[in-house]
Amino acid sequence: MNQEEEIIVIGGGPCGLSAAIELQNKGFSPLIIEQGNIVHSLFHYPTHQQFFSTSDKLAIGGIPFFSTERKPKRNEALVYYREVVHQKQLRIRSYEKVTQAYKQQDGSFQLQTKEKTGNIRHYRAKALVIAIGYYNSPNRMNVPGEEYPHVYHYFHEAHPFFTQKVAVIGGKNSAVDAALELEKAGAEVTVYYRGNDYSESIKPWILPEFTSLIKNGKISMYFNTEVTEIHQDAIDIVVNGEDREKHKADFVFAMTGYHPDHSFIRSIGVSVDETTGRPMFDPETMETNIHGVYIAGVIAAGNNANEIFIENGRHHGSYIAEDLAEKWS
Repeated sequence: MNQEEEIIVIGGGPCGLSAAIELQNKGFSPLIIEQGNIVHSLFHYPTHQQFFSTSDKLAIGGIPFFSTERKPKRNEALVYYREVVHQKQLRIRSYEKVTQAYKQQDGSFQLQTKEKTGNIRHYRAKALVIAIGYYNSPNRMNVPGEEYPHVYHYFHEAHPFFTQKVAVIGGKNSAVDAALELEKAGAEVTVYYRGNDYSESIKPWILPEFTSLIKNGKISMYFNTEVTEIHQDAIDIVVNGEDREKHKADFVFAMTGYHPDHSFIRSIGVSVDETTGRPMFDPETMETNIHGVYIAGVIAAGNNANEIFIENGRHHGSYIAEDLAEKWS
């Protein structure tokens, strides 16, 4: 049997939560369906992670975000968003994954989900807000050995790698952050980056520390380097396009970024630009080319993950709520 809903928000990250709050403010009662728990991506950030943004720019729903520092850390954000959900009494189905969605002839949407227990649930909604992010789709290097269990595409905590030889692949913020924490925890760290110099995107307040550790031999750094194969205890690299070397590595962190998974929105009929990865939508309402399907948050940026963050994606919900309130009034 179908559970009848007015609006379903798919994704319980900050932008999905913000959209649900804005919809509530217009008198709607949206249901959020989240495959993990709220702000699941933020939970998977490194335990030490500090945000780019100040706390006021991460706040949603008119609820102030107070932090011990100007730029809050991961744990403070988790506490804040839990409190937002509590205060706003948002309706959330956690640990439930939307596996199928399609538009019916009457204009409503039929959804099928799978709970963590394996149970299948069915919903029908008049409108959908899709607020899924990138974090579940890491960029694969597509090299032999990438599937080994000692290879990670996420960095969470440095302690397990004390005294271990660790290869960090990548040269942007996630790679630099991981390298710094690993070195601090006593790992023997080597960073491999295909660029020929430090990335301009590295946070300016951590670059001096990183370069100092390299100059002092605490971290090894290889530019113009491609990893061609990963073994159980080593990696093969090519430096400057010609020099082939094998380096010892007990663990590997492939910090090569993330990309949007468009398979779900495409399955509903949303058009996606093949070059930019940007879904087709009206920036004034966030409605896609499929009437009744809206997007919110980083998914609107397409392949450019540096275009939309919490601080600007949190406003998408107000555009959506305004449009639906006007259409359904």
